[in-house]
This record gives sequence, structure tokens and C-alpha cells, in this order.
Amino acid sequence: MNNFRNSVSLTGLAGADPIVVNFAGERKVARVRMGINEFYKNHNGEAVCKTQWVSLVFWNKKAELAELLIKKGVALSIEGSLKVQNYVDKQGDQRSSTEIFVNHLELVTQTDA
Repeated sequence: MNNFRNSVSLTGLAGADPIVVNFAGERKVARVRMGINEFYKNHNGEAVCKTQWVSLVFWNKKAELAELLIKKGVALSIEGSLKVQNYVDKQGDQRSSTEIFVNHLELVTQTDA
């Protein structure tokens, strides 16, 4: 069981410019949503494109890079780990959110095929 680890690798498009928050002591966090397209044919043989959105979190130096490099529509390739946060909302309902804490970021050059 020691060979398994929490690792995610995805490629997609930034849905917006990152939202950056600065903290005391030069700490920084950047958050951005990334759209990932899935292509398939439905039961009628028609091509379908389904987009799933994931939340990315960048800390400190990686947040600085994200702030400089990521703009809405930019193609990204990321590697990171999943973090699930459980919380109670304002109505008292139990909720959870899943984010990817990014360890590695690459910009992807898009080519038309």
C-alpha cells in the first residue's frame, strides 16, 4: 500500500484570471477554475463535448507564477494533489468541496489539428 499516493494530472483551460489573496509574512494564495473537456459520442452517434470544472489552488511562489502566467482562456497542464474540505454552510447543511493543490504548472501551446 505504500506505493499509492494522492496525485492528479490534468490539462484544460483557465476559466478566469486567478483570484489572489496576500497574507502577512509574504504568504500568498491564488485560486482559479479550470475547464476540462471530455469528448464522446452519445447513443445516437452524435459528437458531444462535456466540460467539467475543477478548482485549482496555488500557494506562495506557485501563486506568484499563477498570477503572472494564468489568464482566462490560457491552456494549462497541472500536477497536484486532491484536498477535500468538509464544512457546514450558513443554512446548517453539511457540504464538501474538492480542490487540487497544484505542485507543478505548465502552459500548453494549443495547435489546431
